[in-house]
Amino acid sequence: MAMLPNVILADPPWRYDFAVSPTRKIENQYPTMEIADICDLKPETADDAILFLWGTSPKLREALTVMEAWGFTYKTNVVWIKDRFGMGYYARSQHELLLIGTKGKISPPLPENRQSSIIKGKRTQHSRKPQCTYTYIEKLYPDGIFMEMFARNRREDWGAWGNEVPETMQGTLKSYIAGEGNDNQTR
Repeated sequence: MAMLPNVILADPPWRYDFAVSPTRKIENQYPTMEIADICDLKPETADDAILFLWGTSPKLREALTVMEAWGFTYKTNVVWIKDRFGMGYYARSQHELLLIGTKGKISPPLPENRQSSIIKGKRTQHSRKPQCTYTYIEKLYPDGIFMEMFARNRREDWGAWGNEVPETMQGTLKSYIAGEGNDNQTR
């Protein structure tokens, strides 16, 4: 049996309640999920684990709800500052939040591995996060067992589960984490 991941990165497909017009709906980009459905996808992890959870400012409350439902306690966040601003109804957003939560007794990163709370990166395809996020997390936890939920692609030494990574959609998330249909879970 594969070892359970202790470093999880997740970028849930948040559903938004409002769009100015049908052409601005998030669902035009990818399928979204209700908060309750995201909460139900609680990952099976090591007892001592850390979660890096992407959330936009309008979905901050929901992101904290998901974090708690998955058994993690909020600790801090990292801010991705984008090279240009995007949409927004109160303010034109130019950042996203990467919330950090822990469960069990996972230790903070060693002092020499700690980094700035700011990630700078170009905004590219809708909702695609900067590639430097992976190296950022890998530096914090170099011995981690990594798993990405709602992944768009595979990364070496990372488990990947998401509807844009078709081979991971065989069975449930629980069976995926257990190593069924997953050739990239163990390091």
